[in-house]
Amino acid sequence: MELPKNRFKQGLASGNTQYGLWLGLPDNSAAEIAAVAGFDWLLIDGEHAPFDLRTIMAHLQAMAPYDVAPIVRCVEGNTALLKQLLDIGAQTLLVPMVETAEQAAQLVQAVRYPPQGIRGLGTSLARAARWNQVPGYLQKANDEICLIVQVETASAMENLDAILAVDGVDGVFIGPSDLSASMGYIGDAGNPVVVESINTGLNKIRDAGKYAGLLCLDPALAENYVRQGANFVGVGVDTMILANETRKLAQRFKQGAPVEDEKPQAGY
Repeated sequence: MELPKNRFKQGLASGNTQYGLWLGLPDNSAAEIAAVAGFDWLLIDGEHAPFDLRTIMAHLQAMAPYDVAPIVRCVEGNTALLKQLLDIGAQTLLVPMVETAEQAAQLVQAVRYPPQGIRGLGTSLARAARWNQVPGYLQKANDEICLIVQVETASAMENLDAILAVDGVDGVFIGPSDLSASMGYIGDAGNPVVVESINTGLNKIRDAGKYAGLLCLDPALAENYVRQGANFVGVGVDTMILANETRKLAQRFKQGAPVEDEKPQAGY
């Protein structure tokens, strides 16, 4: 039995922009429906959505048969939690609210086995190792890990160059919503000042040889970010798709007239 390859890293290495969808509905049927939609990656949002370890694992299991890359966003960069997420099979982790290079370096250590890191060994209990059925898992696992740190405050953007210099950080994800709030433009992620800051950040990330990403629900602005260097872009959220489309369907029939689409959001 071979160690599964990290589909997300393979997609990024192709040079093609990787488009994905945010998953906030904890029922694994929602994950499986999204898995057949044609996205390059799906992100399980353990930070803001009501996920726990078991529901994250159920999502990973539901997505496994399909040609789509899973990403797990944890609630925080806790070393013990990261170990559990890796053991249930997550290979790509997005860690929110990374502020400093020191924090990024600690995360690099947490997601890798010794001697490159401090990840604890427990392969007999780990889905990732197929419960000790993957020969050489301990020697191979580090190569398939992808660590993405989320930079989403004005102070973190000031520290971006130092964060990018940390060996072992594979990519940086810019969070437009929290960034806009920290810059004094809460709820206005499409403000030109915020967009300019994001553009500058994306260029820095690419120039440093790292992968750059973000979530942007405005198609025109998303295209701009791709031109500025974004390698992977989240373009939708399952909860918002369900909420918006069911509302529009109900109003269309109850009011007897088409409902205008809301202005797309610039970030999340």
